[in-house]
Amino acid sequence: MKSESGRNAYIFILDLVVIFLTLSAASASPINSVITSNASGPTDSGEIKVFMDGAVNTQLKTNNVSGATVAVVKDGQVIFAKGYGYADIDKRQPVSGNQTLFRVGSVSKLFIWTAVMQLAEQGKLDLDADVNIYLKDFQVPATYSRPITLKDLMSHTSGFEDLALDGRFFVRSSTDLMPLGEYLEKEMPARVRPPGELTAYSNYGSALAAYIVEQVSGMPFERYVEENILIPLDMNNTTFDQPLPARLASNMSNGYVYSNNVYTAKPFEYVQVWPAGSMSSTSEDMAKFMIAHLQNGKYGDNRILQEATARQMHSRLFTNDPRVNGVTYGFWEINQENPRVIGHGGDTILFHTQLVLIPESQLGLFISCSEQDSETAVDELLQAFMDHYYPVPSSKAPEPISGFEKNASLFAGSYRPTRSAYSNFEKLTSLSHRIRVSSGTNSTLIISQLIGGSEKWVEVESMTFSQADALSSQNALVFGKDSQGHINYIFMKLDPTTAYEKVPWNDDISINLSLLGGCILLFLSTSIWPISFIIKCFPSKPKKPKPSSTARLFAGGASMINLLFLTGLIFLFLARPADVDFIYSVSNFLIVLLAIALIAAILALGSVVFVALAWKNSYWSFSGRIHYSLVVLALLAFVWWLNNWNLLGFKL
Repeated sequence: MKSESGRNAYIFILDLVVIFLTLSAASASPINSVITSNASGPTDSGEIKVFMDGAVNTQLKTNNVSGATVAVVKDGQVIFAKGYGYADIDKRQPVSGNQTLFRVGSVSKLFIWTAVMQLAEQGKLDLDADVNIYLKDFQVPATYSRPITLKDLMSHTSGFEDLALDGRFFVRSSTDLMPLGEYLEKEMPARVRPPGELTAYSNYGSALAAYIVEQVSGMPFERYVEENILIPLDMNNTTFDQPLPARLASNMSNGYVYSNNVYTAKPFEYVQVWPAGSMSSTSEDMAKFMIAHLQNGKYGDNRILQEATARQMHSRLFTNDPRVNGVTYGFWEINQENPRVIGHGGDTILFHTQLVLIPESQLGLFISCSEQDSETAVDELLQAFMDHYYPVPSSKAPEPISGFEKNASLFAGSYRPTRSAYSNFEKLTSLSHRIRVSSGTNSTLIISQLIGGSEKWVEVESMTFSQADALSSQNALVFGKDSQGHINYIFMKLDPTTAYEKVPWNDDISINLSLLGGCILLFLSTSIWPISFIIKCFPSKPKKPKPSSTARLFAGGASMINLLFLTGLIFLFLARPADVDFIYSVSNFLIVLLAIALIAAILALGSVVFVALAWKNSYWSFSGRIHYSLVVLALLAFVWWLNNWNLLGFKL
């Protein structure tokens, strides 16, 4: 439910590694021939209209986006707000900047954090206190000695794992929505690291903060926000309600999926972790919110935050490393300086959004699009805007430093994003997010992905790397050390909410792929055994099978079942990449696969007995017994592999 990691709605095909946005819609647009860049930001509403019309329409056409809504504020005024495309294609209903509602996804979180800061300045919340003191009906387990605080929730350093599927994010209808407290108690993810150490974006942690607002204020979160933020800001077309209230429902834009030159409207999305991503709003309403934050809490004659509180909210709260962007009290740093840019992204399945503030220019930008694959369009629009109004001065590319070769092996390994599942079957999906670091030629590191290509990186400062073919201080990786001084972390300069941690040997991609390859070869070598058993059991005159045949039946049967399981798993995860059913519930197909794996594991354990009997009673030849022992060893290794990836015991 956030754009920096791609679509949190569907973890299987979610964003693998956040990269610097190198594409610029403005460079491809004819508007550049008639408009001169203004390094101080937009100052003229006529000029911004010409720029936006060209840039947005280019993206709608290039990326097949059904509709978009945009707002720009400057010096306390809305200087541009406009809708593009259609809210309803069939009815030819255009998007209106002041009426058409879009789902803003995780931009909703900014309202959670604003509410938290309101209660903190009133002395009703202590940002450094254990969150458990505000929870009445359930408690966060004391897995670590250090408790989770509201600052940890705000900075996404709570240490929760990330679980996304089986109705934890989205449900099909409003009747499937659980009350917030019930959801938080039932679906609490495991704590997998001490709080305050590393960022790992957490929708659950944000929803927990919204629940604390409920508990302390004594009113439902959506009502608290309405009374204390929306009404003071005259945001009359904004709501957290699901379904939408009747007065706003007719103004909701459809979300579309574009395929085979056809736009298909999809139903309204119901967000289970709703305070963290369910808000619907217009670009003009979001402009008012941006103005309030740019004016340090003031909007017209009203205040939603005291000036000191607003300044604190915009200041850096945490960073994985001083060389990379950090997080504030709710916002993300998009650029650290010249100019300093803060903001927040948001994604549902169908809508993609960016909200950006440049405090020193008193400027805010809001962009939202209403097509499933429009995330690229939103990112490119933001980049086009920054390139046009805040171009980065050309500078000499950093030079690679010497002496890297002797330390290259210290960086090598397999790294997973801290925003991952650890305790259930979703752990396997993190394989597609892993990156592998190895030594390359000419003093380079090779960084590759399981699904995707590889890139060469060179060290330009100590522990800091840039791409070898595009040296830039903007696109950088920074390696970090753990408390023992070992290189165990990777931080993306442009993504403050996710870190990568070196995995233990049992989760290493190379080891797992090698293990699987060996197991598959040995499983295939037994393919004749079950057939041979059947033939021996059903001749013209049936005979009782020999113990040696039964031994091969157990091992061969388990091998064939494991191959069937792997085939099904590949089909489930790779052959059906567009299937989003797992978002709502675990499919029966997966349940059958897990049952098959459990049966194979039982047969594998039974085969261990036959290994002893084979050697004791001299079944087959010596080489035959060696082969059988290797097959059973492969079966046991596969049982370990299944358990390591939480595929045994129905860990759903």
